[in-house]
Amino acid sequence: MNNKDIQDMLIKHEGLVCSLYKCSMSANTIGVGRNLDANGISEEEAMFLLQNDIDRVIAELDNNLQGWRAWPLKARMVCIDMTFQMGLQGFLGFRRTIGLMKMGMWLEASEELLDSKYYTQTPTRALYNSRQLSLCQNGQQDIGRSSK
Repeated sequence: MNNKDIQDMLIKHEGLVCSLYKCSMSANTIGVGRNLDANGISEEEAMFLLQNDIDRVIAELDNNLQGWRAWPLKARMVCIDMTFQMGLQGFLGFRRTIGLMKMGMWLEASEELLDSKYYTQTPTRALYNSRQLSLCQNGQQDIGRSSK
């Protein structure tokens, strides 16, 4: 008996569902019968999922926001953070902010970012990202830390 045989058997019996569902016992379940209510996920599994999400976000930005990789590191980090939080379409909805970023008008982009529901819904994160954009103006480095 090898691991592949065990995997095949469990997939046959449990099924493979790559989104959250309720099992026959009404537990939140994902994958091959992973009961999230009882077992959750490990930190290692969370980091694996996070890396997959980071890779997806970067690929989405590469495919939909031409030239973003040439921007200062802090601006690229803001793009990744906002896309991670609100999805690609949500981030691309910041047309004025992105337009200012494309023109290298970092201070104006930082101010525009705060004129949104994003700021009212997640003010700490929006303020942090606004600050990061403003620091691109003169290539400054932020000594502060992010908070959720």
